[in-house]
Amino acid sequence: MIFLVAILLPWLALFFRGHIFQGVMCLLLQLTVLGWIPAAIWAVLVINNDNQNRRHREMLIMMSRR
Repeated sequence: MIFLVAILLPWLALFFRGHIFQGVMCLLLQLTVLGWIPAAIWAVLVINNDNQNRRHREMLIMMSRR
């Protein structure tokens, strides 16, 4: 669901994930017609990176409990 938001409204997806400054920059980029595609790609990459970081933190927590 968040990836769909990232493609349609990239700045909003970044706001949802807590990246306020990047969301504002993405909104400025998105205001240009040619900037929509790079903004959407940027938002998807940031969300994917957040998901990977969360998985790594969870794995480290599980490994430290052994």
